[in-house]
Amino acid sequence: MNISFWRLGWRSLWRDLRSGELRLLIVAVTLAVAALTAVGFFADRLKGGLQRDARQLLGGDAVISSDNATPAAFAAKARALGLEVVETLGFPTMGRASDAKGAGTKLVALKVVEPGYPLRGSLRVTSQPGGPDTVTRAIPASGEAWVDAPLLDALGVQMGDTLLLGDASLRIAKIIVNEPDRGAGFMNFAPRVMINRVDVEATRLIQPASRLTYRMAVAGDDAGVASFVKWALEEVKSPQVRGVRVESLQGGRPELGQTLDRAEKFLNLIALLSALLSAVAVALAARGFAANHLDDCAMLRVLGLSQRTIASSYAFEFTIIGLLASGLGVAAGYAVHYVFVLLLAGLVDAALPAAGIWPVIFGMGMGLTLLLAFGLPPVLQLAQVPPLRVIRRDVGNLKPASLGVLGLGVAGFATLLLAASSDVKLGLIAVGGFAAAVVVFAALSWLAVRVLRWSVSESTAPRWLVLATRQISARPAYAVVQVSALAVGLLALVLLVLLRTDLISSWRKATPPDAPNRFVINVMPEQGDAFVKALRDGGVSKFDWYPMIRGRLVAVNGKTVTPDDYVDDRAKRLVDREFNLSHSARQPAQNEVVAGRWTEEEQGAISVEEGIAKTLNLKLGDTLSFDIGGVQTESKITSLRKVDWGSMRANFFVMYPVNALPDVPTTYMSAFKAPGTPGFDNALVRSFPNITNVDMTSTITQIQRVLDQVIGAVEFLFGFTLAAGLVVLFAAVTATREERAREFAIMRAVGAQSSLLRQVQRAELMGVGLLAGFLASIVATLVGWALAKYVFDFEWTVSLWVPVFGALSGALLALAAGWWGLREVLRRPVVETLRRAAQ
Repeated sequence: MNISFWRLGWRSLWRDLRSGELRLLIVAVTLAVAALTAVGFFADRLKGGLQRDARQLLGGDAVISSDNATPAAFAAKARALGLEVVETLGFPTMGRASDAKGAGTKLVALKVVEPGYPLRGSLRVTSQPGGPDTVTRAIPASGEAWVDAPLLDALGVQMGDTLLLGDASLRIAKIIVNEPDRGAGFMNFAPRVMINRVDVEATRLIQPASRLTYRMAVAGDDAGVASFVKWALEEVKSPQVRGVRVESLQGGRPELGQTLDRAEKFLNLIALLSALLSAVAVALAARGFAANHLDDCAMLRVLGLSQRTIASSYAFEFTIIGLLASGLGVAAGYAVHYVFVLLLAGLVDAALPAAGIWPVIFGMGMGLTLLLAFGLPPVLQLAQVPPLRVIRRDVGNLKPASLGVLGLGVAGFATLLLAASSDVKLGLIAVGGFAAAVVVFAALSWLAVRVLRWSVSESTAPRWLVLATRQISARPAYAVVQVSALAVGLLALVLLVLLRTDLISSWRKATPPDAPNRFVINVMPEQGDAFVKALRDGGVSKFDWYPMIRGRLVAVNGKTVTPDDYVDDRAKRLVDREFNLSHSARQPAQNEVVAGRWTEEEQGAISVEEGIAKTLNLKLGDTLSFDIGGVQTESKITSLRKVDWGSMRANFFVMYPVNALPDVPTTYMSAFKAPGTPGFDNALVRSFPNITNVDMTSTITQIQRVLDQVIGAVEFLFGFTLAAGLVVLFAAVTATREERAREFAIMRAVGAQSSLLRQVQRAELMGVGLLAGFLASIVATLVGWALAKYVFDFEWTVSLWVPVFGALSGALLALAAGWWGLREVLRRPVVETLRRAAQ
């Protein structure tokens, strides 16, 4: 034959498309590419939006952020480089209406500004709710407050009315429409109140234990900003500079990325699982495709076609199919990413910039790699089919793919998946876990087939069970492949169900009915007795009452500690900021001592929460030195406590087991469930205007809304993985369709009834599904634990019923896939099945 490979490839492509033999391959590749590119397009646009808005999100070209007043050296250096400098101060506090307006109270996010604010972006205000807004370069005048519009409704006040902040009375003069450096809107649940710096002292809100955020923004030419950022980054490494962070255009405000980080990890995990499942489906479908073309290629060899031409034609055909399926996947992914934007409306700006070309290139490359790495190796064996197969069907059967070719393809595919994961731990656990799972599934399924061969007695077992057992044990290699493929598909589905029900549910775990919904801070020591009496008079009988001290860890075992001493990011942040410390002679009832001993009134002792002890590499007997308002205290760790941070109780990382700590600045905090008495909160704040009363009810509602949106996006993408899993199940069950047809033809020829064959088929499918589901559930539990511990940072609890439900689900899914994919085998006329069996 004298025909070019591309011409033969086109003819084969057209024939195979019409016959439907490529349908499964196209669906698998399209699903994988669509899932990956949907996440890719969304992440690319989100990143572009952050870069576009970086200066506005920062409020300058660079920002120095700290929990104490910004060291003067930073402002001096910036001015020396010719940069503009503006400082702001922010903290939560209580805003109150006057008694004449009902004395309503509301937690607000207070922001203190000075002339020149903002350096970048535009502050937009209006004089009336719903009125036209204007850009202003002014700031609130002394005695004025600019507020968010919702605060007016919350307090029942109007423009021009008085807003009480601590001991100060301010006139509401403007409504804030847009505040450029507020950052991600969903991070600031409380309404904004903006005042002039000259009014801060009159409020008397800044107390020794107040949690303040100082931000110094700088702006100027790029060279000057770059020099300042370089100098600042070196300066913050100095042991004398603590709690100072540098934010630049390259990093942007971290809140948005931190808040969406877990959602992005969920989406990436689902996309990875879709791609992994699609790889299994492609491998199974390609092997079935190759098996169906053995006779065709044998005839081409008889007619004189060379092995090179046959191999090239199939490589050409699969490349075209890869491009086609990848293009469909990219188009589907681009459409799907708009759904993410809609589902996450309010969390991200809907007016994101256009996506770049990288997700398209990555999606096309992933699709081609997927098809060529897992689909082409078995197909290339068709070029090696001997012409003798035309008269002898027992020669030229498919062999396992070359380990070199398969290994190279798997390595390339795994590399792309790791790149797509955007998280090394997530990628390694997902890809490595699935690779290990395949080996485990193959080994255990082989062992199960061996056990099955002698466990069913032909003399006592029902005939359908005996035949089903012999069907499985007669093809051990096929049984291993089928169980392993089914188990991989079920592994992804079970893992995602566990993540949804355990990880996300623990994220949204409901608090106990009597859990506190109010947290009050900044209660001064001299107000303690009166405050406790006010709680009891208001009907609050059960409440937490603890002193609260701000202290910075400065030394461990006499050695000065700095963030650079730690590798873990959380440890760096903990050492770089002040701790909330407390003391109590009595061990908190909600805290369990897991190591050491809590001894009341033990001097020089300290109790540390076990999680922070692990993060900072602390152990019993270590000596910690804290700087508390300039006073150095040194104490030995005598106990480690387990703290349930989801209990909504007053909890602390570090506690002193004594009733008093003299000579250190202290305020008090309380946590309680507010009574249903109308006006209770307002009366409390009116009696103690300096306190901050945090109503957690509305905050939790806001957080749950965010989680609902994120979970909605995750569950939407879950549909891709579900579809990929079903494709794998279908491919695994139908991989032996022709072999089953021949065996059933022989059984029917010797008198077997269709009802018996249906029982045999059902028993075989349910047995394979039970085993695959059980194995998948066990491995999913282990992989889920690793993801919970090292990626998502959740508490992982799995019911012992998971393997049972997994096995039953596997049996039902395998039975459903077998009914759909193998129903034609049992419906063939006897003559046709005998004719096919004879071929």
